[in-house]
Amino acid sequence: MMRNIARLALLGALVLAPFAMAKAGTVRGTVKNGTTAKPAAGIDLTLVQLQGGMQEVAHAKSGAQGEFAFDHPGIGTQPMLVRASYHGINFNQAVPPGTSTVQVNIFEPSKDAKTITIPSHVVIFQPNGATLIVGEEYQIENKSQPPQAYFRADGSFDFALPEKGELQQVAAAGPAGMPVVQLPIDKKHNQYSIAFAFRPGENSVRYSYELPYAGNVTTVKIPTIYSGARLLIVAPPSVRITGDGLAAGGQEQGMDLYSRGDVPAGTLVAVNVSGTAPPPGANAGAEPGPQGRDAQQSGGESAGVSIQQVPGRLDVLKWPLILGFVCVFGLLAILLARRPVVAVAGSTPAGEDAPAAKPKKSKANATSAPPESAAPGPTNGPASMAEVDAAIGTSLDALKERLFRLELRRQAGTISEAEYAQERARAEKVLRDLVRG
Repeated sequence: MMRNIARLALLGALVLAPFAMAKAGTVRGTVKNGTTAKPAAGIDLTLVQLQGGMQEVAHAKSGAQGEFAFDHPGIGTQPMLVRASYHGINFNQAVPPGTSTVQVNIFEPSKDAKTITIPSHVVIFQPNGATLIVGEEYQIENKSQPPQAYFRADGSFDFALPEKGELQQVAAAGPAGMPVVQLPIDKKHNQYSIAFAFRPGENSVRYSYELPYAGNVTTVKIPTIYSGARLLIVAPPSVRITGDGLAAGGQEQGMDLYSRGDVPAGTLVAVNVSGTAPPPGANAGAEPGPQGRDAQQSGGESAGVSIQQVPGRLDVLKWPLILGFVCVFGLLAILLARRPVVAVAGSTPAGEDAPAAKPKKSKANATSAPPESAAPGPTNGPASMAEVDAAIGTSLDALKERLFRLELRRQAGTISEAEYAQERARAEKVLRDLVRG
């Protein structure tokens, strides 16, 4: 009798195990219109799984008071994203592991260019044999009142490359700090634009390009389109930098800094570059930021712009600036990797991302995009250690990006010491929350 009861108990456990493993986590939240400060009803919402190629795994619509809820096995165990679509613009809110409630803010769109200001412009030089790799990043602030999102389908941000510059990639990030690769709008003669929604708060745009570097010497004439930005030049110590109006600013994390005050729009800043530096490491492009049309707020398909998968950002250029944080992140990764893993079952995606538009081959796209891999199919087994590592890596990369930009802003003088300390404290809180998970 006891033996039969034990067998029945074992059978029941085996039958119920898959359902226990597939038990969904829940995230509840509200959608708020940040322009009107009122709940937003009837907003289309999508739950996006960041692992496995930005999969749309659930859909919902906000209620009368802006309320919504999602149930999915990945919630609470891996980074997720809630995307709200409003007037053709995607507004996203990250759902990191351990989060059960979120608020998604949407904003009324504005086409007024005065909605944004650009306080700083960073240029990073990295010699690589007969090629000079250049990375540029603009800090973009939206302090509109009432708060609005600046967006134009024909281009919200314009930029230009020096003569003979070969554009490699463009990425933009909103206040959440998640860089998303953009497909540039070619306006001819080395002038480009991107259609990206700049939300209230701090945003950024970065792009990289290559220039000929014969004889390890060249003069780079950097075009400036926006006025009022302070220029900050960053280069390895083995590279000599001179130029009109440039003042040496010492070293930061092993990189030489040079700066120039307010640069008028339409100015060509001539920078003389000479010397060599260690080539980018073999793993320089091994940590690309999140890619996909839904990873950050953007103009959607109606804007005529989609996200392009391209090689990773100039990670080799940022590492010297955050070298002091590497040990901390490494230790956290080890601690997180050793935590117990809860086995969960996957679910079939509710919708798949459409393939990204393939740009035509031109000098605007010197490096072709790698073939897009198919999104992984549904899984029924336990989460692998590789998936856990990927989730940890995503979170740590976002933190490193945040600290990188914070240090650059401090050096450019666009943030006070009090604000710097406050932002650092926020980043440290994120670290603590990540450890608690």
